[in-house]
Amino acid sequence: MSDSNNPIIVPWDFTEKAEYALLHAINYGNIIQRDIILLHIVKKDKEVEQAQKLLNEKIAEYKKDAKVNIHALVKPGNIFTTITDVINEREAILAVMGTHGRKGLQKLLGSWALKVITGSNAPFIVVQAPPKDTEKQVKEIVVPVDFRIENKQKLTWVSFLSKLFHTKFYLCYVEDPDRIAKKRIYGNIKVAIDFMEEKGIPYDIKKLEGNDLSESTVEFANNIGAAMIMITTTRNPKTLDYMFGADEQKIIANRYEIPVMTINPREGFFKLQNFN
Repeated sequence: MSDSNNPIIVPWDFTEKAEYALLHAINYGNIIQRDIILLHIVKKDKEVEQAQKLLNEKIAEYKKDAKVNIHALVKPGNIFTTITDVINEREAILAVMGTHGRKGLQKLLGSWALKVITGSNAPFIVVQAPPKDTEKQVKEIVVPVDFRIENKQKLTWVSFLSKLFHTKFYLCYVEDPDRIAKKRIYGNIKVAIDFMEEKGIPYDIKKLEGNDLSESTVEFANNIGAAMIMITTTRNPKTLDYMFGADEQKIIANRYEIPVMTINPREGFFKLQNFN
């Protein structure tokens, strides 16, 4: 039986990309037995009833594919604040969101995905395409490692996904010419290795070519057919980062359309107490 606590939330805007997100969410929900909430934001209260009707019709189309409940939730508000408010209030385990890439006018639409996800206590899985293979949904995940201390916050989710999906993780890094940054990168890798050895989590370490970790990570993930890339977002990113290519934006909107899980660094970050 599914559990209505800690649901999976899918921000819904009646687009093809949102349908892709729902398909991914159904796959995850079927495995981890969490209900799914389709969340649509409207500007005015008078729009709620009609949107609720349309959402219920959409849910009916997907009921046969889901082994969990799918609920419709329409809220008046602003997409940049209301989505994260609902995620945090419901203590969602995950949010799955469709986004446009960086092509043409879609670059503007896709770039705002980062602004939506950085206020959430729960990770976002950002997708650009429908699932390719439900049998291997998250069997291999690529985890880029840089010099930031926030890298350590990914480890809770590494453990969580490993238990659910028996995932193998690839810790990736590029050589940094700066001595201090290099030392911190190796320190973060050691912490991750010690954690995975203790938990018995399958992993591999890969030194990537080039000097751009984001680009090299995407290329490597595509080459091995990874199901997902896991990253941490920039703490308090500047406004321009939303528009002109923060490093994580390069990965989120990658041209190979690989799903990306984003972890928001924060003090007292969300812990999976019910799942570890």
